[in-house]
Amino acid sequence: MSDPDREPGSARVAHSAVDEACAVADAVLYEGYLLYPYRRSSPKNRVRWQFGILAPRAWAGAHGPVAPSISGSVESWQQQTECLLRAGREAVVQVRVRYLQMQQRVVELREEDGRYTPVDSVETAGDVHLAFDEAVPRESDLVVPLAALLAGEQHFALAAPGGEETEELPDGVGRLVRRRCPVEARTTLYAERLPGPGGLHRLRVRTENTGEATPPETPREEALRHALIATHTLIGGQGISFLSSIDPPEEAAAHVRDCRNLHTFPVLAGEEGSDGLVLSAPLILPDHPQVAPESPGDLHDAAEIDEILTLRTLLLTDDEKREARATDARAASILDRVETMPPEVLARLHGAIRSLAPTAAGAVPAADAAAPDERGATTEPHPHASDASPALAFAGPVAAAHDRLRDRLQGRPST
Repeated sequence: MSDPDREPGSARVAHSAVDEACAVADAVLYEGYLLYPYRRSSPKNRVRWQFGILAPRAWAGAHGPVAPSISGSVESWQQQTECLLRAGREAVVQVRVRYLQMQQRVVELREEDGRYTPVDSVETAGDVHLAFDEAVPRESDLVVPLAALLAGEQHFALAAPGGEETEELPDGVGRLVRRRCPVEARTTLYAERLPGPGGLHRLRVRTENTGEATPPETPREEALRHALIATHTLIGGQGISFLSSIDPPEEAAAHVRDCRNLHTFPVLAGEEGSDGLVLSAPLILPDHPQVAPESPGDLHDAAEIDEILTLRTLLLTDDEKREARATDARAASILDRVETMPPEVLARLHGAIRSLAPTAAGAVPAADAAAPDERGATTEPHPHASDASPALAFAGPVAAAHDRLRDRLQGRPST
């Protein structure tokens, strides 16, 4: 992901590690961005932006106080990560701060005299266009020798400029105007050497909203136009290995307990067993979090089950799908994906076995139970499941959608 505001010549966090964690980081970035049924009119999509909010300090203070904790579902003005690492004298620290900048999408109708009037929606060429708040992804990369951080705090200004773009609608009926307010922030890096062998250090990454143009009485939806949203941090480097904040080695456990994380929590990222990258997120994650390989794309609700959301999305009426497409391009992309999903991709969504546990000693399976396969796993048969994949049983409208989709994919008429 590129950042148009990144200074020329500044390096990125090592791609070999970041690429492995990118899917998880993107899931964090857009978690809750737009929830099923992906329509603007849905109550769930009327109060948005729930995680990693760094609002202007005066506004956040007036609407707090916010208790210091690792909870990222608060609206604070700062976020702080502290984690442990082992490094030598020549080590280099690389930090990437990522967030969303809100973008207001206004629909304007062209009057007969050529003037433009803001409206809630307009229809042209068979498409509906709705007023809605979008978001622009931002990221900034910081690269600093560890020695410089040991000498004192290093401050870096982060800025996302304001702007406005206009998109003319077909047939001259109007236009879309996208506006962004400037976002001002600062990231401060600091490191300290800890006692003991092995080159143990504590690294601190603190990001603050430094904007001063938002009065305390400003409504929330206006204040968020000057906020960093879904803020999270990737930390890597050269000549560095990180320690788990969840399961640290015994000799470092006391130092981990002394780390102060505010509205975010750091976990090891990348492949299982690797220690070269940390993801600090406003959502509580395990070490080495992964997006399930069966998942065909983001649904912006990582706590839900992909198959259930897919089936429920297919159940939307034509009018609901039309509104969802008009709400946001990401909603339109989700609809396109679920409506054209190949049968083999749908089959993978039924589930997967990640680990196996032996059955209780002496247990005797029922006569009609499925026999265990060569791995010792059993599944309950579904009346319409193919021999190639286990299936879950559904009820009610979800079952009807599942069966209609199965029949369509297998070329059979729906009943």
